[in-house]
Amino acid sequence: MLNRLALLIPLLFIFTSGMANEPVFVPQFQSSYLRVELAPNQPAFTVLTVDSLGKKKLEKNPLRPPAAPNKSYDVRQVGRRFEYRPAGQPASAPVWTFEFSDRQVRLHSNYSASNPPPPLLLDINPHVSRGTLLGLFNDDGTIRLPAILHLPNMGTFRITATQGMGLALGYDAQRHKDKKVRINDFVKVSIPGASASNSRVSFTLDVVDIWPGPPQLSQDPRFDGYRRDWLDMFQLAPRFRALANHAASDVVPFTVFEYSAMALRTPALAPGLTALDLVRATLDRYLSGMKGYGQVGYIPNDATIPYDYTDTYPSLLMAASDYVRGSKDDVWLKKNYPGIKAWAAKMLAMDHGTGLIEYPVSGNSGIWDKKFSSHAANWWDDVGFGHLDAYSNALAYKSLLDMADLAKRANQPEDARLYAARAEKLRSVYYDTFYNSATGMLAGWKSSDGKLHDYYFTFVNSTAITYGLVPRDKANKIMDSMLAKMKDVGYTHFEYGLPGNLIPIRQDDYLEARQEWGGGTKADGSDGFQIYENGGATACYAYFTIEALYQLGRHKEADAILFPMLKSFEDGGFQGSAPNGRSYDWKSWDGKPYGYEGLLVDGYLTLLAVLSR
Repeated sequence: MLNRLALLIPLLFIFTSGMANEPVFVPQFQSSYLRVELAPNQPAFTVLTVDSLGKKKLEKNPLRPPAAPNKSYDVRQVGRRFEYRPAGQPASAPVWTFEFSDRQVRLHSNYSASNPPPPLLLDINPHVSRGTLLGLFNDDGTIRLPAILHLPNMGTFRITATQGMGLALGYDAQRHKDKKVRINDFVKVSIPGASASNSRVSFTLDVVDIWPGPPQLSQDPRFDGYRRDWLDMFQLAPRFRALANHAASDVVPFTVFEYSAMALRTPALAPGLTALDLVRATLDRYLSGMKGYGQVGYIPNDATIPYDYTDTYPSLLMAASDYVRGSKDDVWLKKNYPGIKAWAAKMLAMDHGTGLIEYPVSGNSGIWDKKFSSHAANWWDDVGFGHLDAYSNALAYKSLLDMADLAKRANQPEDARLYAARAEKLRSVYYDTFYNSATGMLAGWKSSDGKLHDYYFTFVNSTAITYGLVPRDKANKIMDSMLAKMKDVGYTHFEYGLPGNLIPIRQDDYLEARQEWGGGTKADGSDGFQIYENGGATACYAYFTIEALYQLGRHKEADAILFPMLKSFEDGGFQGSAPNGRSYDWKSWDGKPYGYEGLLVDGYLTLLAVLSR
């Protein structure tokens, strides 16, 4: 027996004490890419860990234990196969067979009316890894094959059906809002067994490594986090059938442009499946009337939002442009151009004659009641953005240029001229509206009382530079001011990302009252500073600062931010739950976690900057 086992390495086995001191056979397999353990009494994974880079990073197990089986099974080893049969029926066909190799898992199932095989359920614990299944939905909510099972900060399986017709995977996810009942947080993927209509089915799970860029990146360990985490951006929410903050979180239209920017550069996920397909499916949901956070009528999160956020329609327009540019799907464009044009019309209707889009809430200091009866204008929704919002207008400018291109492609030259003219009008007034000579930077917003609200916003200035709203000479001066202020306030922990603002946001410009969310009691906001959106460090929107520096040729300064962040990506530093009940997607400047999502996709846009390096 020992000689036989030696021949089967890297297959390993465990024998433990069972009833009446009988040995219990627990099959295991491990390579540089995989660690697998199967249940001894039923066809089920108890451990399924993957390292797509093949560096033996296999310590964590993302699976919860399987439920007790309805019937007992015997497992038998035949060479490199493990066969499960109903207990006491050694002559019957195996209901499930598992085969393992260095970078592959093969699954086979046989049907009989007396022994219908159970499905294989992967019950993923999102507090270990917020797994997601990426693919295209059927009408019944299942995912068509091929599909991608991605485990953030771990690795990726490409799942294909090699025998059987019309096979699909079950997929569900939930986030329970009661922190004391975390067991109700789950991501579940179900692999169907053989059935009367498919008497024999087979599936293959291949370990894959999907990322864009030159091959030499794989030879430089500094980019391991880039390669391992590239797909973390794409989280598909089964209950919305669209890309979301993570698989069990909110759908957010004002972040769709981030998915599309990454999807545009992502290699094919599988034959017949691309990341742009996921973007198209998400856009189709919004075009068909689905509401997301930041839109009037999005009930799952907050039904009281009275106005669409000002970054919502720019984001959707940019994503539509990215999809068409990358896919060259003119049939989709022709079909959906009226809906896309309607989004553009809603955005342009926010311009009341200044050339800039306006939010209906004034943005004046002191208007926020801390009860969220009014909402701020954009993604940074605890900060009092209102009226003329510099961040959303930067997106609006980019989206108008994109719309001009879409209109040309759709053979709508009059529309193209309109969008180009509106983009130029916005550009012509943008810098003078938001530039603050007192700080040498662009302010975050100009309220209806004419006041500039400037807290040294890193993301506002960098987004404007990235999208071409600031001439190069002025852009360099703005970055000089930003980096000088960063040095002045002592922010050096780039492994945590970047703060959205470098000085405290005053109490009367912040929507949150609770200190643990960046609020506080001091008028100057200092007792909430470095927490969440009041200057907390995050990977979210750090991309734009790094990208702006690369565009300006300031590679050394960009690298000084990027490489500590890449190390943190590889270490899982921007995801997961912390002992204090918060998560690592936001931190104070000393590294204390203040996040809430567990994984927030926006932070992974940072990886796109590697391709500009």
